[in-house]
Amino acid sequence: MTQPARDLNPARSARELYGVELHRQRQLAGLSLDRLSDIVNYSKTHLHGVETGERLPLPPISEKLDVAFGTGELFQGLWGAVKREHTARRFDHCLELEVRAARIQAFGASLIPGLLQTKAYMRELFLRADPGRTPQEIDGLVAARLGRQEILRRDCPPDFWWILGEATLRQAVGGPAVMREQLTSLLPLVYGRHTTIQVAPFQLGACALMNGTLIMLTLPDNSTTVYHEGPWNGEIYDDQETVRRCMREYDRMKACALSPHESAALIEAAMETYEPCESPRT
Repeated sequence: MTQPARDLNPARSARELYGVELHRQRQLAGLSLDRLSDIVNYSKTHLHGVETGERLPLPPISEKLDVAFGTGELFQGLWGAVKREHTARRFDHCLELEVRAARIQAFGASLIPGLLQTKAYMRELFLRADPGRTPQEIDGLVAARLGRQEILRRDCPPDFWWILGEATLRQAVGGPAVMREQLTSLLPLVYGRHTTIQVAPFQLGACALMNGTLIMLTLPDNSTTVYHEGPWNGEIYDDQETVRRCMREYDRMKACALSPHESAALIEAAMETYEPCESPRT
């Protein structure tokens, strides 16, 4: 039997309690991770991550574990505690995976994704999201997001692929100067050594991904985790069914979006709309 990769303390968090209980129930049932993976249709990697407290036990794994072990609603109840404990930390887990990812694919419907944002663009977003924030608080948020972008400049960066809804080019966040700088910064990344950007034009119409932001993070072991964010909250998924569905819809979007060459042309055309206006002569 495999042992937890690190010592868990069930009194420290609901997440660690869940991992300890999963390990205990698996031992009682005499099941290896491989066998349990076959039973609940979750990868061995994911199960090991849950058992060691390194991954969240996202639904419907709890229901499947209760059925597999005959534990009633034990794991479903534990998941409720984990969910309450980690609601505000879902994106933290996404950030943990981001620095380890071998491939990052993202779609932004109306806002430029964080890894692509300029300092002025992100500052405007943070200010508008909560006008009550102090300048010091905004400086801290901006610094943290800029720190994420160091991943783009690593010696061996992940493979990046972004699809941007045309609205991201047209929504004038911060005004003409901010938007022109933001769009200018995208052009070198449209078809780079490790980066690809496509634009999904308005004429594409409705699509399954258009409501919010989607990030797909693939680790070196080829496991993929999906983060989907709406206006007020975000959810993270790594069950195989959800991941396959998101990847399928993302691939469809790739096929329908503009080519990198056409995308660069549309970005440049949008930049022209943000030319500063000359003051009228008197």
